[in-house]
Amino acid sequence: MPLFKRTPFFLLDPPKNLDPKEKVFEVRFTKEIFRDYQEYLNRLNLYRRRVWTCKVSGKSNLTYEEALVSEQRAAEKAQQLPRELISPVLQMVQYSTLSLTDLVNKIYGRLQEDLFEGLELHAKKDGLDAACKILKVIGSGNTTSYEVGWTDQDNAVISTSVLRDDDLIRKKAPSGRNMLKLFIRESTSQNSPWIVHASLAKKYGIPTEPPEDMMNGEGLSKMRKRLENGTLEDARKRLKKDEEQVVPVKYPIDDLLVKPAADDPVLSKRCPAYTDFKVPLYSVGDLLMVWDFCMSFGRLLCLSPFSLSDLENAICHKESNGLIVEIHTALFHFLIKDEGDYFSVLQNKKRKSKVSLLTWKEYLCDFMEMTSKDDFSPNLSTVRRGHYGLVDTGVKLQILRVLVDEAIATTALKEKLEELIGQQQALAAAKREAARKNKEEQKLNMEGATEKEMNHTDAPSNIEDGNESVNGQLVAKEVKERENAPSKNEDGKLYLRRHLEKEMLDQSVRTSPLGKDRLYNRYWFFRREGRLFVESADSKEWGYYSTKEELDVLIGSLNIKGIRERALKQQLEKFYDKISNALEKRMKEVTQKMLLEEAVLRRSSRVHAQPKDGPSVSFLDYVNAWKPISKRNRWKENRAV
Repeated sequence: MPLFKRTPFFLLDPPKNLDPKEKVFEVRFTKEIFRDYQEYLNRLNLYRRRVWTCKVSGKSNLTYEEALVSEQRAAEKAQQLPRELISPVLQMVQYSTLSLTDLVNKIYGRLQEDLFEGLELHAKKDGLDAACKILKVIGSGNTTSYEVGWTDQDNAVISTSVLRDDDLIRKKAPSGRNMLKLFIRESTSQNSPWIVHASLAKKYGIPTEPPEDMMNGEGLSKMRKRLENGTLEDARKRLKKDEEQVVPVKYPIDDLLVKPAADDPVLSKRCPAYTDFKVPLYSVGDLLMVWDFCMSFGRLLCLSPFSLSDLENAICHKESNGLIVEIHTALFHFLIKDEGDYFSVLQNKKRKSKVSLLTWKEYLCDFMEMTSKDDFSPNLSTVRRGHYGLVDTGVKLQILRVLVDEAIATTALKEKLEELIGQQQALAAAKREAARKNKEEQKLNMEGATEKEMNHTDAPSNIEDGNESVNGQLVAKEVKERENAPSKNEDGKLYLRRHLEKEMLDQSVRTSPLGKDRLYNRYWFFRREGRLFVESADSKEWGYYSTKEELDVLIGSLNIKGIRERALKQQLEKFYDKISNALEKRMKEVTQKMLLEEAVLRRSSRVHAQPKDGPSVSFLDYVNAWKPISKRNRWKENRAV
């Protein structure tokens, strides 16, 4: 048990009348239970202070948990003491009043001089040194002799002899001082006097009754007397007083441990996130992943950009449409160029290397068969019959997600990622170099301004007061103009910094969550989509915020006393302008689309026809502008047919 300020420490007993269903606070490494949160927090802070000492090794300035680990390691090392030495060492330790250093030296000296049963050493046999083990000590004093057993390579006794002390050879000490020190600390319950643990004393036959002189109080140390005089309760009181004087909680801490306090600022009530997705909530992650991949590597896939809403509407459409066909064919062509597993499957089936509008479903069936996923098997016949639109929306997104996973593993994409990483590193190095040069120029300008000011200060004293005043005014005017009017050089530096930041942003293809809130919900922002998405801790539910006001409320609801919400708030504030501008831009676009849909509905109602050119069906007009020219012309021909 670790020592508190080098004194014994006592764990608390469980609360009385504890209901099994009652919610309590438990310290993980001591299993202490608290009903009151503040008492639990005080105890936890006490354990985190560096006032603990490892009882076995004596290491100090540790936390309680570090002291526990140190004791465990030291105890394992203490167990390495030879078994035959344990009993004689414990005999010398029991009720000794020496200090630890003196006791170790005394035991070490005795082990060097005395011989014990079970001790392994060497002796002369037929003129040669041979390994042996003391089996029995015969006699005492000057007439002591030893019955030894000669041992083989497996340490088994093969024969016995009776030898004198002079015939025995000890080549090394049976144990070192450090080993003895660890063993003594590990095997004793107190140190003044040293008292061996009751279990060890019983196991090795160590007497537990104190010597007569100690019973009379002659050999009792001051510390032992204080304990006998009832200062154990005083020690408990001092410990409780130390707990009450524990420093306040150092924030941030784990968010789930944060409790409201009277001096906390008023936090906003968080708005519920919108969940009006057209795809199932558990599939929103797949939708975002597929869309973000296509947007990040569109040039590599020869796939022009499209909006997230268009992809969502297209995937929910009950018929095949141009956007879905283009995404599948682009991914199929990308996998075929890599000449991997999918390419081998196509070769075995003697498929062509070019996917067309009429054959893309056959290639999709081949891919579904190759993956051998249980969710795909029931839908294979539906796709083969040409009814892709009837497949469940979640399964469609699973197929696209697996396709994207296969594309990520291709050689071409890995090379592209390495290229982008190299460009990112070069841009970061250029940014650092520009910042370094800017800092050096500012330092030189400051030194020049200081030197000029010193020259004016050290001007000859015979200058007339009027001229001195005029010169001072001119200098002040010059400095003021230089500060107010930014130079062309500064404009160039600002342009360079912004250009480097824009280039780094354009080269970035990795999307990471901004952070997590108290309940481990993750927050995502995609720079091509004007919404802030929220993912539940189990990734089964999704939502989003779409207005600047909702973003402000979210930031105001985060408690900076928690580790996760503090980090999330810092990220939201860092990218606040970018996120808020994207939200406002999207809101304007949504408003315009709603007005357009209303106009289309009014016009269609007059002519008694269904609307065909509304924003909700804009995905039907998608044309892949980045497709190679020959393929694009063929697409137009097929579409005309």
